[in-house]
Amino acid sequence: MNKKLDRRDFIGNLSMAGASLAIGMPQLSFGTTINDKPALLGGPKAHPTSFPSWPIVEKSDENALLEALQSKKWGRLNGQAVASFEEAYKNLSGAKHCLAVSSGTSALYTAMGALDIGPGDDVIIPVYTFVATYNVVVLNYALPRFVDTDIESFQIEANQIEQAISPQTKVIMPVHIGGSPADLDTILELGKKHDIPIVEDACQAPMAEWRGEKVGTLGLAGAISFQSSKNLTSGEGGALLTNDKEFAESCYDFHNQGRYTFDPNEPYSPTRGTNLRMTEFQGGLLLAQMKRFPQQVNHRWDNAAFLTSLLKEIPGIRPAKLYEGVTKSAYHLYMFRYDKREFQGMDRSKFLEALRAEGIPCSGGYGMLNKEKYVTDLAKNKHYLKIYGEKTMKDWLEQNHCPQNDQLCKEAVWFSQSMLLGTRKDMEQIAQAIQKIMKYAGDLKKA
Repeated sequence: MNKKLDRRDFIGNLSMAGASLAIGMPQLSFGTTINDKPALLGGPKAHPTSFPSWPIVEKSDENALLEALQSKKWGRLNGQAVASFEEAYKNLSGAKHCLAVSSGTSALYTAMGALDIGPGDDVIIPVYTFVATYNVVVLNYALPRFVDTDIESFQIEANQIEQAISPQTKVIMPVHIGGSPADLDTILELGKKHDIPIVEDACQAPMAEWRGEKVGTLGLAGAISFQSSKNLTSGEGGALLTNDKEFAESCYDFHNQGRYTFDPNEPYSPTRGTNLRMTEFQGGLLLAQMKRFPQQVNHRWDNAAFLTSLLKEIPGIRPAKLYEGVTKSAYHLYMFRYDKREFQGMDRSKFLEALRAEGIPCSGGYGMLNKEKYVTDLAKNKHYLKIYGEKTMKDWLEQNHCPQNDQLCKEAVWFSQSMLLGTRKDMEQIAQAIQKIMKYAGDLKKA
């Protein structure tokens, strides 16, 4: 992956400002002026204060950890916190079954294990995604088939999925990037048409909704992550959601070394299993964090809508499109495209530098996963060559062209979810910073 970023560490009052540029009224309602130079040129920061830090820690979180510690029951096999969390999250998501696991990657890996994905199988995934989506496929020695990106939404281009389907396709795994749902109407219909299960990588999208239903519950299964940067976090952790009882039991078996209980007399279920269990510390912490989670979801949603109303008025700034079926985004990331042609040809790298100088943390997002050496070297992997042969792997490499994604990776800009927990004034100052940068783009190019 792109070494220069780590995503894990990673019209209101201002509508008057857009008009003021045209009519010579630079004064903004919250006390700054478009005529101020960008901070990179010696002017004042547009956002001089801090955004909310993450994670948020309250007394209830401490109490949850102490309760698990003092119980002396630290694993799920003899504790109760993980089971209680599963019940609570099942009810919150609307799923019939919830299995807590050790990470979002583990949730996807569990789904692949329960489906018995292995050598000779194809799994369709988006190219614009975190590397874990790819990793869970190759860990099973299946072939990942990349589908290009819808550049307007940052999501998998659902209309290109069908051409990637072959007799070897065993799973379609869309990713709800940034917490916004992919085009599930199209994807679910394709799964039904070709009798291929849909496993939703909803790791970034807890509580996001498609037509009023929580993502992760519309396909056969959905994976959620509770890693440190996530909107609901326990440092590490994940959950697998499903409405299929038999599949839920297979997933439990897989994550628990092939058995549904820890009874030594219980027979193992065929044919594979491992240990991906969540600890009581994680379960208790998640239960505590869930008490404020719904309010945070709504706060991000409202701030993102307000920020979009501001940014869409700025030429060259294109917020990620939400599909018509999206009734709520989790906004793990706020994403937009930067068109340098509207900024006097200033490169995105300089735009990001100038934005950070204004006190606005930002990132350029994912790199071109299909072109990373980590991925392309799969064509030379000795195990893959043994399974698929040199010609198949050469063809696989040559088919991994995703031109829309190539363009997106040159234009993308991200803000983290914790920024959306700020105030309306914070959102206004983000837009004001971009307005300043646009006005002085020519000078910034020379700086």
